[in-house]
Amino acid sequence: MIFITAKFAVRPEHADAWPELSRSFTEATRAEEGCLWFDWSRSLDDPDEYVLVEAFRDGDAGAAHVGSEHFGAAQAELPRYLAATPRIVSQEVDQDGWSELGEMKVD
Repeated sequence: MIFITAKFAVRPEHADAWPELSRSFTEATRAEEGCLWFDWSRSLDDPDEYVLVEAFRDGDAGAAHVGSEHFGAAQAELPRYLAATPRIVSQEVDQDGWSELGEMKVD
């Protein structure tokens, strides 16, 4: 799977509205056949930063995502609300979902 984590520095005046501003992009991405998950979290250390954790089935699904109409719309619409270019880590990993964190196993 393609596993991606991206950090979005949102302009302070738009930070509270970011979930709504990105909602259509989020919902359309989650509806993609190859999307495994697409989850936003707000940083505990910086209230203007959102972290996106996303995964796609494979490279073809990732390419379909980047080539989608909603991705193009997000590219055109969302940067105006950002304070900086998002930072990203994108890797292909040899698994197809989440594994348990054995060091904190709950019985």
